[in-house]
Amino acid sequence: MSESNPNSANYTAANIQSLEGMEHVRMRPAMYIGDIGTRGLHHLVYEVVDNSIDEALAGYCDTVYVTINENNSITVEDNGRGIPVDMHAKEGVSALQVVMTKIGAGGKFDKGSYKVSGGLHGVGVSCVNALSTLLRAEVHRGGKVYVQEYSIGKPLYPVKEDGVTEKQGTIVTFQPDASIFDVLEYNYDTLANRMRELAFLNKGIKIRLTDRRETNEDGSFKGELFESSEGLSEFVRFIDQSRPNIIQKVIHMERTDGPIPVEVAMVYNDSFNENIYSYVNNINTHEGGTHLQGFRRGLTTTLKNFAEKSGLLDKLKIEISGDDFREGLTAIVSVKVQEPQFEGQTKTKLGNKEAVAPVSQVVSEMLEAYLEEHPNDAKAIVGKVVLAAQARVAARKAREMVQRKGVGTGGGLPGKLADCSEKDPVKSELFLVEGDSAGGTAKQGRDRVFQAILPLRGKILNVEKAMQHKILENEEIKNIYTALGVYIGTEDDSKALNMTKLRYHKIVIMCDADVDGSHIETLILTFFFRHMKELIEGGHIYIATPPLYLVKKGNKAEYAWNEEMRDGLIAEMRGAGQESSVNVQRYKGLGEMNAEQLWETTMNPEKRTLRKVTIENAAACDHVFSMLMGDDVPPRRAFIEANAKYAKIDA
Repeated sequence: MSESNPNSANYTAANIQSLEGMEHVRMRPAMYIGDIGTRGLHHLVYEVVDNSIDEALAGYCDTVYVTINENNSITVEDNGRGIPVDMHAKEGVSALQVVMTKIGAGGKFDKGSYKVSGGLHGVGVSCVNALSTLLRAEVHRGGKVYVQEYSIGKPLYPVKEDGVTEKQGTIVTFQPDASIFDVLEYNYDTLANRMRELAFLNKGIKIRLTDRRETNEDGSFKGELFESSEGLSEFVRFIDQSRPNIIQKVIHMERTDGPIPVEVAMVYNDSFNENIYSYVNNINTHEGGTHLQGFRRGLTTTLKNFAEKSGLLDKLKIEISGDDFREGLTAIVSVKVQEPQFEGQTKTKLGNKEAVAPVSQVVSEMLEAYLEEHPNDAKAIVGKVVLAAQARVAARKAREMVQRKGVGTGGGLPGKLADCSEKDPVKSELFLVEGDSAGGTAKQGRDRVFQAILPLRGKILNVEKAMQHKILENEEIKNIYTALGVYIGTEDDSKALNMTKLRYHKIVIMCDADVDGSHIETLILTFFFRHMKELIEGGHIYIATPPLYLVKKGNKAEYAWNEEMRDGLIAEMRGAGQESSVNVQRYKGLGEMNAEQLWETTMNPEKRTLRKVTIENAAACDHVFSMLMGDDVPPRRAFIEANAKYAKIDA
């Protein structure tokens, strides 16, 4: 008889676990912070910073300091009012302790304290506390310093006075719990991207990020100050700095009166992609929602009316669609909603219906005025729309050609594809391999039951600079579409990727560990980011990590994935103080390994390491891809110079 059977005599009230607040956070952390990997680790920082940003939105704070300490703990300091420390009437303890130890507690639930607030929908700093081995809260308020420390969410002592001060604000230092998180090392760039984003979204706020784990040449700690006087206009210019604009300046729209404050910034460039980023109370709503719906409605209606009135569409023999108005558009939509309702798979889709009209109205009124005042820009935008419509018709024909080859049917698959025998997509893997030589080795080394191989010839098309019909005419890209069984859109010309017949749930990019291999890897990632983003968001894209070295001494051979491992193996094989011959082979290409070695190191699920491709910050990814793969050389040169010190080149 099963012990969990409710009819069992052993099944009593003692079997029912009542998990309250902090205990539940520790047992189910992913429910609160997304996951227990890199993403969840960094979300801890965002939660604490969001409290400081809420103070800024309320008008009480203008500077936030975020520090990555030597031991990978985090300190966040602001110059706000300081969390109240007086006795909480209902709880019978200090308000500081309530905020730090009760899920859902805090000033943001009192409409008189904060009009709007960000954060993970009210989870807040108490969740961070529950997932930290040690958290120290220091409050500067009313001329006095107050301190309380906690371990895994429990106070170590009551709030106590700890001196006098002329400052005001809150300082929170926390150490993530190693028993909870798979990863404990903070990534500077990930935090920098979010702090930059927050500075753009909240103009006038200064956010200083410091990394005490790394020093500059002058002995100072690595760090940056993020601040923006222009807000979203500056944000759009940052994202679009590597793309030539076709209009004179960023179109900026803002309305702070009314129940829902709205800010929008947009610009048209000569690319063929639509890049719209939407935010609610500083939360990136990457699934969109009602505010994005309002933006699209206002944009399409206004531009269509203007184009028809101006007579610029008179000679066009095809119907304009909504997508045509957004090709080459980079835009950011930010709204502040008092009680946001989030929907969607990851709770990042705004559901408040009252957000549609204010955004649509702001965009309509301000875009109409801009077009009237800037006739040359208006003509350039409409010209871009006409080109987009013509390209869409050409793309539809190219798409039909791809689909006629048998996408999703199993027939007409690429000749170079070595398919697997497994028919369940969940259990199947596709390796995209650089070159016929490595592809041949991979075909010999794979497990034919569940691993398919598609060799790609040379460097695939750089999609950053190509129109969609040109992309769909490219042989290697056609092969990727047909092998995967996915296709673009339906009868309504939608650009969304249809994944109903996706043939593999794990798609692995496997390239050489050299400069050319890195370039090809970047080209493939650019293609997936621009045209198959749904596969990345669904967790289907991975990068293989073949070893860089084979270290041998006699009959003993070990693989190394980096220089540190190589040097360790060399020292180990030489033995303490003994000079003996150790041979090191550098793998510059997959073809240098035989089939057995490639399987053992890179393809065997029991031993391999795959890097999952995720999108933590879409706006930052957009900026990097356009900079690396676009035509503008200076930003790319600056990026290479700034990151050259992290590169290692072996002779």
